[in-house]
Amino acid sequence: MVARWWNGPWRVPAIAGALIVASLLASAAGAPSAAADALMIAAAALAAWRIVRSAARALRAGVVGIDLLVSAAAIGAVLIGDFWEAAAVTFLFTVGHALEAQTLARTRSALTELVDLTPTTALLYRDGTQEEVPATAVTPGQHVLVKNGARVPVDGEVVSGRGTVDESSITGESIPAEKGPGDEVWAGTVAHGGLLEVRADGVGNDTTLARIIRRVEDAQDDKARTAAFIDRFSAWYTPAIIVLALVAGLLTRDVRLALTLLVIGCPGALVISIPAAIVAGIGRGARDGVLIKGGEHLEAAARVTAVALDKTGTLTEGRPELTDVVVLRPGLTRADVLTWAARAEAGSEHPLARPIVEAARAEGLAVDGLPDHTEPVAGLGVRAHLDGHEVWVGRPDATTPPVALAAVTELGDAGRTGMVVILDGEVIGVVAVADRLRPGAADMVLELRAAGVRHVAMLTGDSPAVARAMAAGLGLDDVRAGLLPEDKLTAVRNLQAAGHVVAMVGDGVNDAPALAVADIGVAIGGTAVAIETADVALMGTDLRRLPEALSLARRTVRVMHQNIAIALATVAALLAGVLVGGVTMSLGMLVHELSVLVVIGNAMRLLRRRSTARAGQSPAAIASRAAESTTEIQRRPASTSPSLRH
Repeated sequence: MVARWWNGPWRVPAIAGALIVASLLASAAGAPSAAADALMIAAAALAAWRIVRSAARALRAGVVGIDLLVSAAAIGAVLIGDFWEAAAVTFLFTVGHALEAQTLARTRSALTELVDLTPTTALLYRDGTQEEVPATAVTPGQHVLVKNGARVPVDGEVVSGRGTVDESSITGESIPAEKGPGDEVWAGTVAHGGLLEVRADGVGNDTTLARIIRRVEDAQDDKARTAAFIDRFSAWYTPAIIVLALVAGLLTRDVRLALTLLVIGCPGALVISIPAAIVAGIGRGARDGVLIKGGEHLEAAARVTAVALDKTGTLTEGRPELTDVVVLRPGLTRADVLTWAARAEAGSEHPLARPIVEAARAEGLAVDGLPDHTEPVAGLGVRAHLDGHEVWVGRPDATTPPVALAAVTELGDAGRTGMVVILDGEVIGVVAVADRLRPGAADMVLELRAAGVRHVAMLTGDSPAVARAMAAGLGLDDVRAGLLPEDKLTAVRNLQAAGHVVAMVGDGVNDAPALAVADIGVAIGGTAVAIETADVALMGTDLRRLPEALSLARRTVRVMHQNIAIALATVAALLAGVLVGGVTMSLGMLVHELSVLVVIGNAMRLLRRRSTARAGQSPAAIASRAAESTTEIQRRPASTSPSLRH
């Protein structure tokens, strides 16, 4: 404890303060003035030596900074015999630095917490034995055991066992997630109950947690455009203060006035105002599962007025499910139609084959094994030979009977993709699949409006009917369907041409051109590509992270502007105080340091988690409204096609 204090930021101000107190006590006790002055000079020298050294280094680099102003003022005060002012100014400056270091460390606490989450050991499981090894020693493909209360040491897939995992450190979700075979887990998350055997896919620096830490480190050091402007301003402002002090001293022949101007003109609060807000804002986002690439992107996110959303994998889960089986041949049952369709699709690699096969297996139908022969027809469907029968599953064509065409059309109007099932040349039924809307989609649109977004659009390559059905009830301003990647890029540019600052939200693959041209590219999900390439990455799958991210950006920019106003008002007030009299060097330095702490404290407000209440609504009201909207959207396709429910 003592060693940590001795090597920390408080050692110099504590000793300097003790010397000042000793000098004051000696003077009050009637000791010789030389003794009291010596103690005061010692306090000033001790507090000033680091300041002078820092000023010298800056000068060698061609930088005229705050340290030079304080150094000049302190040395000047000693030369004119004002030892108290020299000691007071340097002491207060070192106290201010110590407080800044302590409070800025708190604004970076999110990064510290992430680093603390990094697992150090892993329970390696091989050949039936358990061995504790360093987490970095695990290699991809090896299996590890995660017991109750243990931290998951790798990114990987659960091979066996069941349990719950607290993923709040990665996704920001407070409710533990159920995990079983086939589910993904992330390093740094904590198991609560159960025993999991996990196959390692990402280890060491290749884990999601490690990539998040790197991204937050880089982002917190990245400068916003406002911060860059402040740096340029300070580069001119500080020399201007020196010139002002020299001119004032020469005109008034008052050295004390010139030295006081040097002290009160320090732009410390102005310089720290922006970085403190950026660090706190990015840190708050990291805690909530929102990774912002840096200050520049944070400022851009604060100005977003339009959001363009990809459908598949963004608004929807990107995992189609079987929704309908329509029987069109008398004598057959729903199980018969689904069995023939699933057996034919078992040999297909088409994305829509999986939900059909999985649904049949879930219903206990005999669909294991592969067809005798499978012939995929690009863009149309699949033809398979099974036990001497020919089965076709795919899009209807000109030869499809009207009753089957009507069924496919009705399903399409309900937002589902229908496929006819033909057995030995005769249509026996229609199967349909649909992607599921993510929970919270309606809530997200409501909160985007509350966050100041004026235009919300869906951009999708899916058919217009499916897009319209999926968007119904969401309250979107625009739905554009049948788009190729270059069409999405054009749509984003059109929004920008209309005067909008656009955030494009997608999966980072087929949306790459639109994400690149948008003012802000947002990726949903904690994939490596999303973390490394997106301007903003939303961990997990909760769509409400998007309005939270935009609201956080807006709050952060407001704090930046407030801090600039506080800093400039403080300097203006001190300058006025010097001109009318009454503000001394020590008082000016005290007010200066207090203003630095005020702007840092203002920035630290961003670290508090904000309530979900919006526009006067309670969290319960928002949640209820969103739940009702989502339920209605999920139900609408079924209610518009009751005749197809079989």
